Amino acid sequence: MSAGAPVRVALVGYGSAGRGIHAPLLREAGLEVALVATGSPERRAAVAEELPGARVVDDLAAVLEAGTGPDGVDVVVLASPSGVHEEQALACVEAGRPVVVDKPLAVDAAGAARVVRAARDAGALLTVFQNRRWDDEQRTLAALLASGELGDVVRLERRWERWRPVPKDRWRESAPPAEGGGLLLDLQTHLVDSAVQLLGPVESVYAEVSAQLTPAEDTTFLALRHAGGVRSHLSAVSAAGAPGPRTRVLGTRGAYVVVSFEGEASGFAGDLDDDAGHTGWLVRAPERERVATAPGGHADYYRAVAQAVRGEGPVPVDPVDAVHVLAVVDAARVSAEEGRVVAVETPAV
Repeated sequence: MSAGAPVRVALVGYGSAGRGIHAPLLREAGLEVALVATGSPERRAAVAEELPGARVVDDLAAVLEAGTGPDGVDVVVLASPSGVHEEQALACVEAGRPVVVDKPLAVDAAGAARVVRAARDAGALLTVFQNRRWDDEQRTLAALLASGELGDVVRLERRWERWRPVPKDRWRESAPPAEGGGLLLDLQTHLVDSAVQLLGPVESVYAEVSAQLTPAEDTTFLALRHAGGVRSHLSAVSAAGAPGPRTRVLGTRGAYVVVSFEGEASGFAGDLDDDAGHTGWLVRAPERERVATAPGGHADYYRAVAQAVRGEGPVPVDPVDAVHVLAVVDAARVSAEEGRVVAVETPAV
């Protein structure tokens, strides 16, 4: 690609992820959405209105036929349902196309490992959209841990709890886990990845998982033991009438607490809410102080993708990390079914 030219993107899928998350971030980061693949007449109309410069095709096969260069695309972004990620990612890397795959990379660790090996063998750029690494609280907590102000971490608690007694009418709620549905593959893949980035790889997991209102699991709790012995407790619940504090990290020198998250109501909201320029509190009861938000944002992910596509830097998320996250999820399924702690076995890639 010519120096200074924007990275041209083919966006596969224009639903809640493609339209609501990827397209805005791509534009914010300075990439050009040149091609969109969707077979829905309603979504094709939305593309015409919202991305007037983009060409619309029916499917991934048409994307891969589009070629590269000034009239083609430089990278494919898969914002399709999770159940087809492995198949579509394999098609991209076998065609030698750089590809960004929305999380999860596959529905299990074995499938993710197949994609990573195929990309390595083909010499194709592959990365996974773990955008929650760029959350305000994640960046801020990482900086706080690096500063040593919390001392040695004893336990991390993070919750993604919502009050949704009426499930949304979409595949994430209605599809079985084998097709990518349920909270283990949706929210827990974010929570597990965030915990791993902060505390290191996971050695074992205990899980409690149930389906209360949807065909796939909508109530999940994971207790992880990280290498070195630190624990993390991760909760994702769809029908929580009183969502708990978003994040609480206990250390030997204090605690870090975040109450609210992205406007979700919390049963613990109040004088611990954030204000502009701050994310969370450093607490040594009864003393507490606001923590300044670390710089950055989600668009930094796609800025790093652009650099990687140009050969100017590494991919923002190593896809090997996604294999480990799915190995944790696989072990959580076994743990919930058998009621025991299960060792995490990450496939070799």
